[in-house]
Amino acid sequence: MGELGRTLHAWRDRVTPDEAGLPAGERRRAPGLRREELAQLAGLSVDYIVRLEQGRSDSPSVQVLTALSRALRLSDAERNHLFVLAGQVEPSPGRISAYIPPGVHRMVDQLEGAPLCVCDAAWGLITWNPLFAALIGDPSEWRGRWRNIIWRHYAAPGERVLQTPEQRRSFQIAMVTDLRASLARYPHDPELRALIDELRAGYDEFAQLWDQPVVGFHQTEQKTIRHPDLGTLVIDCDVLTVPGSDLRIVVYTAAPNSEAAEKLRLLSVIGLQTLR
Repeated sequence: MGELGRTLHAWRDRVTPDEAGLPAGERRRAPGLRREELAQLAGLSVDYIVRLEQGRSDSPSVQVLTALSRALRLSDAERNHLFVLAGQVEPSPGRISAYIPPGVHRMVDQLEGAPLCVCDAAWGLITWNPLFAALIGDPSEWRGRWRNIIWRHYAAPGERVLQTPEQRRSFQIAMVTDLRASLARYPHDPELRALIDELRAGYDEFAQLWDQPVVGFHQTEQKTIRHPDLGTLVIDCDVLTVPGSDLRIVVYTAAPNSEAAEKLRLLSVIGLQTLR
């Protein structure tokens, strides 16, 4: 095992399933993530994780290293060290960061009764809590672009979140506004530019809005969620920003004593299990 493999193994051992938003399951020999779980979180194959840790594949791409950094909850310094070990150029300050401050990690861990997720400046999912996975769908099973909130909106409309035409347009304008702001801040980020180019080429709705001088912002609004077992939930959605960071925290809450609140409590018990 080379230095890269030893480091990945050590970082994997320090992240618990709970911290990564995964069920702990049966008794474990070690408290950290299994290789299968890291592969699931990073969108990679288990065999590739094994080869990396055993030193049989020591030239991972920038995309792979970025995915591993997010899944392992690395700090910016740790992420840069990972890039150096893999023989890649360290990410420049002009690129979008997936670093989550400790306080935000604690928020995700402690707000157990509210489904929430944390996204980067391009609306790529970085982390989430178990209740978010149970409500919206398990992001650990999503790969590549499918982990991007904006991409999923266009590629899988109405998957679980139901929107009126007015809500859909308001959401799209707010997301275009966000991407424009991110592009102005990170003009040399290749992944951000690739995302925008692919959205413009693949979806006329996005291309038309991108070429128009429209501006919109996220406001508290009601979301209608169609859960496969619990039916429809009408809940509030808020988008919070982290001071000094480009992170977005999406939080779903229900009014006290409402039907949606009862369903969320039930969902917190059954998690990703099915009632059928």
